[in-house]
Amino acid sequence: MVLPRGDGDGWACCALGHKHWGLFGAAGLLLWHRGSVLLQHRALWSHHGGTWGLLGGARNRAESAEQAAQREAAEEAGLADDSYEVTGAFVDDHGGWSYTTVVARAHAAVLPTGLTGETLEVRWVRVEDLHDLPLHPGFAATWETVRAIA
Repeated sequence: MVLPRGDGDGWACCALGHKHWGLFGAAGLLLWHRGSVLLQHRALWSHHGGTWGLLGGARNRAESAEQAAQREAAEEAGLADDSYEVTGAFVDDHGGWSYTTVVARAHAAVLPTGLTGETLEVRWVRVEDLHDLPLHPGFAATWETVRAIA
């Protein structure tokens, strides 16, 4: 499957001088189902490769954070946006660049498939087992905050 490049693909720097993927920011989907969350094991070549985090990526210029998170979840794991209900969002603002975690509840425990080279694996992880995995640093830093939104 060949996916078109979005106009948001590229590196940006925040006010703190950190390098982030997404010219217009980025967004990811935190999908819950019965005490578990759906996580992506990121490809080794990617930014923070080998870590576990949310399905997500760069926002395109004309996309809302919710649209970007839904598009990325569909591209990376084949998730249909009617298989879950969005319940909230958290914006992690870095000054000139932000990452929005879109929180949602799955209607059922869908069985996703990693569809792109960005993904080693996609699976449901019980919340109590989350810290047994090497987490993406941004996800790890905001976990307690986004967990409370669910």
